[in-house]
Amino acid sequence: MDSNSSSGGPRERDLVMNHIHICLRFIELLVQMFRVLASRRRRVERTYELGYDKHRQIIHNLVYKSDETCYKMLRMRRKPFEKLRDMLYEHGKLRDKRCVLVDEHLAITLHILGHNIRNRVISTWFQRSGETVSKVFRRTICALIRLQRMLLKHPVPIGPEENDLRWSYFQGCLGAIDETHIPIIVRSNQKARFRCRKGSPTMNVMCACTPSKLITYILPGWEGSAVDERISRDALSRRNGLKVPNDNYYLVDAGYSNSQGFLTLFRGQRYHLSEWASGNHPAQTPEEVFNMRHAKARNIIETCFGALKQRWAVLRSPCFYDVKMTTLIIIACAVLHNFLTMEVPDDLLDTVVVEGQELGAEDDASNEPPEVISQVGQTDAWTAFRNNLAIDMT
Repeated sequence: MDSNSSSGGPRERDLVMNHIHICLRFIELLVQMFRVLASRRRRVERTYELGYDKHRQIIHNLVYKSDETCYKMLRMRRKPFEKLRDMLYEHGKLRDKRCVLVDEHLAITLHILGHNIRNRVISTWFQRSGETVSKVFRRTICALIRLQRMLLKHPVPIGPEENDLRWSYFQGCLGAIDETHIPIIVRSNQKARFRCRKGSPTMNVMCACTPSKLITYILPGWEGSAVDERISRDALSRRNGLKVPNDNYYLVDAGYSNSQGFLTLFRGQRYHLSEWASGNHPAQTPEEVFNMRHAKARNIIETCFGALKQRWAVLRSPCFYDVKMTTLIIIACAVLHNFLTMEVPDDLLDTVVVEGQELGAEDDASNEPPEVISQVGQTDAWTAFRNNLAIDMT
């Protein structure tokens, strides 16, 4: 027994030593792995710091370096950009997210709206991931819509003191209303519903503006096949929809019937400004005189649409978003239009929400709202009002 135990002793010691060597090698391997991971972590942290500086340099070159670059790329100059940035922070609840500051949020969004660029192109330009660009864009669009309380005001009726000859004939008028078609991309099973008269899928957007080219109400979301009066009825029926006091009205085109609150032209008479442009055939009858002055005043809404689409390319061609997001984009563009019209009145380029969302001046609970029109319908009284107005113009 003693001989067996003595002979087995060296083998046991060898086994123990082998186990010790294996454990030491394993510990050494763990130490090496820890060192590798630690060095990678240090490299990632250094890359983050360098990346942040690089991103700030991109924003500096794009926004703060010169007015010319800022205007070409973001469709506004530096001072309006800085003021809008501060408004989004203070009133739009837009906040810095990790290494993406508020000004980069705004720059990315304006770049997309102004040039209708795909997500992957923007992510390459700003050195951000596609997911980051998408989140930044949606947050900024929602923040812009929150500024409507500040930037959308109730229209003021035309009064006797009006100096603009185009509007002085239309006492009590609030402005002009019209619809415009925005190209969109829809599923194949929705194309028939959104197809306009030209055959392409569009969104029919109703808009009201003042003589000073400020948008007071906008209702996107309707299909391109929808007619004007159907959209206007929807706008009047909404809780926070279009408000037209009984004593006031808007100038509208032939797509509407001549009804209370909506003053349209005389059918069967010359109307378009191009028909009088040559000067060889001046307006003669009261109806033609009315139509000519109606067209000159109502042309303000066409100017407004032109400025919107010329500044924001996302409204000129189909954007790469669904119908719900396109609705939000249109509203945000209207808010931006009013902001720039207020901040730079001479620069018009012409010298959480659901589909069908509207944008309009909200009622002030402290003031008693006036009685407003709730439906559209042709009446003899409104026809007589238009006839008398035409006679007074001659």
